[in-house]
Amino acid sequence: MTLDEATIAKLNEAAARLAKPKSAVVREAIADYHARIGRLSEAERRRMLETFDQVVPRIPARPLAEVEAEIKAIRAARRAGGRLKSGARR
Repeated sequence: MTLDEATIAKLNEAAARLAKPKSAVVREAIADYHARIGRLSEAERRRMLETFDQVVPRIPARPLAEVEAEIKAIRAARRAGGRLKSGARR
């Protein structure tokens, strides 16, 4: 493994400020980086929350009974082979 001079300078500074061996700084940095894999960055999290805040108010409010009736109709249509009208070809 090779590191550029700017990275080596940062490593040296971190090791000096933390009073730790460079190898310990590298191990901790890799462990921290690995722990963040798959997690959202702060910018990504904010962007998703902003999108959520914009989309949720647009969801139309409907009575629960109406929603349940629609779901029931969709399930019945699926069990019957779809929403084809009588006489229509499949």
